[in-house]
Amino acid sequence: MTLSKAEEILKKYNKEPFLLQHGQTVSGVLGYFAKTHDPTREEYWRVVGMLHDTDFEQYHEEHCVKGIEILKSEGVPDDIIASALSHGWGMTKSPYEPSHIMEKILYATDELTGLIGATALMRPSKSVSDMEVSSVKKKFKDKKFAAGCSRDVIKQGAENLGWTLEELMQETILAMREVEANGN
Repeated sequence: MTLSKAEEILKKYNKEPFLLQHGQTVSGVLGYFAKTHDPTREEYWRVVGMLHDTDFEQYHEEHCVKGIEILKSEGVPDDIIASALSHGWGMTKSPYEPSHIMEKILYATDELTGLIGATALMRPSKSVSDMEVSSVKKKFKDKKFAAGCSRDVIKQGAENLGWTLEELMQETILAMREVEANGN
C-alpha cells in the first residue's frame, strides 16, 4: 500500500476539506514519529495515518467499524486496517486495541493534533512554528475550547506511551511543525 493510494482512498470517502487536511496532518505526524521509532517503515506509518478516518465523514456513528468493510473493499491489508482503526479503541466499537508503538502514538496524537491545530488558529501567526507547550496546556485546561478533542483520550494516550503530557505535546508540536514546513 502506497501513500498515494491511501490518499486516493481517503479522498474517495471524504470531501470535507478539514477531514482531508486532518488525514494529511496525522499522516505527517506519524511519519515524524516513525523516523525515531521505526525508520525503515516511515511510509507504512504515514499510510496508517492517512487512512485512520476514512469512514468518519460518511459513517460518523459507525466510525472505526464501517472502516473495516471500506478498507477491505479497497484492498487494504489487514495489518494496516487494524493499526488505522485502533485509534478508536474505547471511544468507538473498534475491535482493535492499540498495542504497537505506532498505534499508541496514533491513539495519543489523533485528538491532540486537533487541539494543537485549533490553538494555532487562535495565534496571530496561525501557525505551529512559534507555538510553545504552555500555549497548548492552557487551551487543554479550557474544556470549552476545541471541545470535540477528548482530553481524556490525550491523557490516556500519553500514559499508554509512558510519556508525560508535556512530552507528548512537545513532540506533537515538533511533528506538526515539520508537517507545516513540508506542506504535508
